[in-house]
Amino acid sequence: MVDTNEMFKNLFQPRSIAVIGASKNRLKPGGRVFENILISGYNGELWPINPKESQIMDKPAYADIESLPHAPDLALIAIPAPFVLDTVDALGRKGNRATIILTAGFGEVSPEGKAVEQQILDTAKAHDMAIVGPNCSGFLTPVYAGKFAGILPDLSPGTIDFVSGSGATVDYFMEQAQTRGLKFSHVVNMGNSIQLGVEDMLELLDENHGPDSSKIILLYMEAVNKPLKLLRHARSLIQKGCTLAGIKSGVSRAGARAAASHTGAMATADHTVQALFDKAGIIRVASKIDLIETACALSSMNRLPKGSRACIITDAGGPGVMLTDELERHGVSLPALSASALKALEQVLPPQASLKNPIDCLPSRTAEQLKSVFEILGEKEAGNLDAAFFLSGNSGLSDNGQIYDAVQEAKKTCPIPIFPVLSSATTCADYLNGWARQGKVYFLDEVPAGRAFGRIVNRPRLWNETTGLPGYDRDALEPLLSGQTGALPSDLTKQVLKAAGFTLPGQQVIAAEDQLEPACKAMGFPLAMKVDGPLHKTDVGGVRLHIDTPEKAVKAWQELMAIPDARGVMLQTMVSGPEIIMGTVNDPGFGQLIMFGLGGIHAEVLKDVSFALSTPETPLSLEEATQMIQKIRSYAILEGVRGEPGVCIDTLAMTLVRTARLVTDFPVIKELDLNPVKGVEDNLYVVDARILT
Repeated sequence: MVDTNEMFKNLFQPRSIAVIGASKNRLKPGGRVFENILISGYNGELWPINPKESQIMDKPAYADIESLPHAPDLALIAIPAPFVLDTVDALGRKGNRATIILTAGFGEVSPEGKAVEQQILDTAKAHDMAIVGPNCSGFLTPVYAGKFAGILPDLSPGTIDFVSGSGATVDYFMEQAQTRGLKFSHVVNMGNSIQLGVEDMLELLDENHGPDSSKIILLYMEAVNKPLKLLRHARSLIQKGCTLAGIKSGVSRAGARAAASHTGAMATADHTVQALFDKAGIIRVASKIDLIETACALSSMNRLPKGSRACIITDAGGPGVMLTDELERHGVSLPALSASALKALEQVLPPQASLKNPIDCLPSRTAEQLKSVFEILGEKEAGNLDAAFFLSGNSGLSDNGQIYDAVQEAKKTCPIPIFPVLSSATTCADYLNGWARQGKVYFLDEVPAGRAFGRIVNRPRLWNETTGLPGYDRDALEPLLSGQTGALPSDLTKQVLKAAGFTLPGQQVIAAEDQLEPACKAMGFPLAMKVDGPLHKTDVGGVRLHIDTPEKAVKAWQELMAIPDARGVMLQTMVSGPEIIMGTVNDPGFGQLIMFGLGGIHAEVLKDVSFALSTPETPLSLEEATQMIQKIRSYAILEGVRGEPGVCIDTLAMTLVRTARLVTDFPVIKELDLNPVKGVEDNLYVVDARILT
């Protein structure tokens, strides 16, 4: 495969382009894409290939690929599907190294088409070619507009890059994004992605990132075929100052696993995707509109917010209240303004105006008043605010054009990022359309604007690996887990947990009734007694708790040993505290999916659990573990309620990190349940565990 630098230049900055299937008919993909490249101002060599034409749109046409002066940097194929395979071969023999196949009718329509895709892929590999598509609508870059469908926006280097696995999604998205003033640099569609997918484009953008590259990258994905590549390059781009937001569609509970562990049964495909996006630092949204709102919010800021403090400037009470509610839902505060700011505002706003945050300037507000408001906030509150929302309708009491101009000027000069929410889509349509044409972003509604800011404030962060796990002995674990298959027996499970540094309550497995009395005497009452042998002890009625007399111990022994497959009985010291479940599932290609929650009904019925991803390159960190714990709805129980002692959150988080490290270091472990983990304060015990290899 050609190196990524050469591939980037061929796909995004080609010096020569051949269009196979170029046509005079602008209603055909070949005709449309050829015309789009011409009108976009491409200044490299452009060669139409069509054996039936001598000239197409003032360009001399070539009968075949062999007739070209030399191998094109980039080829676009827009011919019927049956001829594509031979064309790829001809391009490869000519020396082409990058081809975009626009033609449809392959794996998306039939198994036969899928087989042809494999032949195309094999041919491309033989010639060391990069293939995009098939079934691809094309690329838009500042160098050329190689796309046959949808609108052709003015492209501005260093604005927004959009990488999509769906051509229609690109077209629908761009239609709506244009009306909101968003500007784009690269807009690419990957089609069927038989070779290069969204993850590969992210790699190209990452490895060719420079000072003039886009700082906002949007993604649309229907499949994650190379999750670790996505993870690696998304994190790298974020470390270079980029912000990524994206949609992953096509996820439902149909992806739930049939699994032997509680964790495996509760982990769905969507949990894995969300954990991947969180680990990669990608802001995940659910719709095109959400993606547009997020892009508008990012475009309104010169830098990402360090805090979560906002001010609202409005000309009506209701919208301000709705925005306040939405911001509060995302943990964004509206701090009180300083005394000096309030005094200055009193000088420019009428007595009837509300100077609290939100600032209600009244429907009679003027451009001069608003100019002064923004100047005051910028001068006196810049260190106290991370965003200012300007909410405006059209009261008819002042000139909205002048007001919009004042806001636009404030966006240039005010040190606080300004989010203009301009709701008069009908009466001020001309003004708003003018804004959009000039690339000035705005919002139509205050609630989506607040939601977008909340997403950015609460965006996933990148954390460094947690080093130093006292008691974790990798060398001791290696022989214990080597060559294991199936469910580990209880004695081996105990050895593994101890070698990993977990604390276990006092316990002993007995295989004969005559061992019961001395074991109970040595351990002391009260005890828990659990059947040894069956994998799911609770499901077979294999647990007895609060055994506090020898008679109860004998009765429990007899009942437990009557359970099919019972090999013995485990005696265990009773442990107090809330029941906690920690678990993992090895998700091939993604890494280890880690789960945390309260045990019992909270996990199995209420699904009050959280998930995160751990990989060898990016193990679960202490910060991520802490966030997992704080995400569950029943978090307050862990802190202690109604006089009950709580659990030390730092100790709990470190136990979760230890769990993730064990399964990440030893991927032979397919599923693991620590259920329950119990204790109070910093005394935590793994009461029961299940390890499947």
